[in-house]
Order: sequence, then structure tokens, then C-alpha cells
Amino acid sequence: MPTLHLTHPCFLKHDTGYGHPERPDRMRAIDRVLQHELFNGLKREEAPLRADVEEQILLAHPKSYLDAIKRARPTDDGDAVHLDPDTVMSPGSWEAALRAVGAGLEAVDRVMDKASGTRNAFCQVRPCGHHAEATRAMGFCLFSNIAIAGLYARAKHGAERIAVVDFDVHHGNGTQDIFETDPNLFFASTHQMPLYPGTGALSETGVGNLWNAPLRSGDGGEAFREAFESRILPALRNFGPDIVLISAGFDAHRDDPLASLELVESDFLWVTDKLIEVADKHCDGRVVSMLEGGYDLTALARSVGVHVKTLMSAAD
Repeated sequence: MPTLHLTHPCFLKHDTGYGHPERPDRMRAIDRVLQHELFNGLKREEAPLRADVEEQILLAHPKSYLDAIKRARPTDDGDAVHLDPDTVMSPGSWEAALRAVGAGLEAVDRVMDKASGTRNAFCQVRPCGHHAEATRAMGFCLFSNIAIAGLYARAKHGAERIAVVDFDVHHGNGTQDIFETDPNLFFASTHQMPLYPGTGALSETGVGNLWNAPLRSGDGGEAFREAFESRILPALRNFGPDIVLISAGFDAHRDDPLASLELVESDFLWVTDKLIEVADKHCDGRVVSMLEGGYDLTALARSVGVHVKTLMSAAD
């Protein structure tokens, strides 16, 4: 049951401009590491441009928001548009955003269908999604890729209890915004605090379905693992998910330029393994991981490598 890997060349055409940390070179760095023979067992497919993608976006975003993003997109020969100081749409961004959502939908279809022979999946996509709130693009994100995937698992496949776990260094405020009023939608996050976007306090608990575990500047693997062992993993086990979705950001790495946590590759291997253990117990190993942040190219590539290899080992 090989791990499914979904990506597409169009993600290189989402042009955020000179000096922007969320840049096409992130895809190239990941491509290089995943070309190693260690990853020959991946089932590699292109992230699809699905006919139903706009319909599924409406699971997490109102039509007025979708229409506003469509209106904002530049023409094929137009200049880039800034939706906020950090969030850019270039002529190639619309297709990239639709294929990023489509990757999550396709991954969910495959892991929810036992006949597909797919146990888990990694979606190497951009733009990332976990900062996109229901009605607001922000933090490099246009659509909430992971929330859409989770809500689609419910709408299309009848999954009742959807879990998203986010270990990006920045709090996934968009996922939280979309999930926070539904007790059958679980969201857990480790993140540096204080830091952009300013959300993710322990006191933010939704309807008992939000499990934030903020970390302090300078915290490393010990504090990160303690947050998971004492807070997130017990809550996730108690929730009993029908599918586990991972917002896989690697900017908590000690070499990342946008924050100051001190994680290393072995920490990302550890947390991936722990989430797989929960999925194995509660939902036949169904895991969909979607790329979020990570801005030091070497650290990103190495961290994605151990994350994907751990997924592959679980799928063997």
C-alpha cells in the first residue's frame, strides 16, 4: 500500500515576488530530496484540477469569498496582486490554489477507499492554507486546503469525526476559525507564541474541540514532545478520529528564518510516527498530510524527507 505523493509543476508558477519566503524554490528543494532512491516506493501523481473543486471550496468558504478571490486574480499578462502585505496572487496563483485544494480532495478520496490501495498521502502543494479563514486570505494562504479536505471527507465519504493536527510554527488560525463551533471537528496545534498571527492561546478551546499547545521562543524537541504527550495526543485518542489530517509545516526547525523554535528532523519523524500510531488504532491508518510552512530550504527538504519516509514505512 504505497504512500501517495501529489504535486504539480504549476506550483512553481505561483510567483510571490523577489525576497518572499514562500517561494517556488521550496518546491524545487523538496523535489530534489524526494528524487533519492529511498523514495522510489512513492506512488507519484499530479495534483488534479478537478471539475468539482469550486463546489468543494464552498464547504469551508462562502461563495462571496470564493467570488472575491476569483475577481482579485490578475490576468495572464497582469501584475501580481497583494491581498495583504504578505499574501500575493500572480497570474499562476489561481491554478496553483485550485490544484492545492484538489490534491487534498484526491488524497482523501484515496485513503478513504480501501480498494484504492492507498493508506496515507503527502500533498506537496503551494500556496499553503492553514491561515486562510472562512472569509479572509492571509499569511500566504488563499484557501484553507486542510479544512476543505476534512469537510470533504465528511460530505463525500461519511467520515464523522475529522481531526487536523498542525505542527507548523505559526498557529493555524484559519483551520481553527472554520472548525471551532463543531464538536465533531478536532483541531490541535503546537506553535510558537507570541508570533504571527497572534492566535492559539490555551484559553481558545472552541466547543471543547480545540487543543492549542503554545510553545515559547527557544523551546526545542523536549518541550514539543511534552506538548504532544501531555495535551494533544491524549485528546486525539479520546476523540477517536475517522481520518487524521496533518498541517505539516516545518518552520519550527531551528534553522528556519521566520521563528525561533529549536526542532530538528528527528522531532518531525517522532511526531509523524505518533500521529500514525493514533491513525492505526482508530481509523485504519488513514492519514493525509498537506505541506504548510518551512522556509530554510535545506531544513525544509530534510524535514520533509523524514516525514515522508515515516509515512512510507507505515504504509508498507
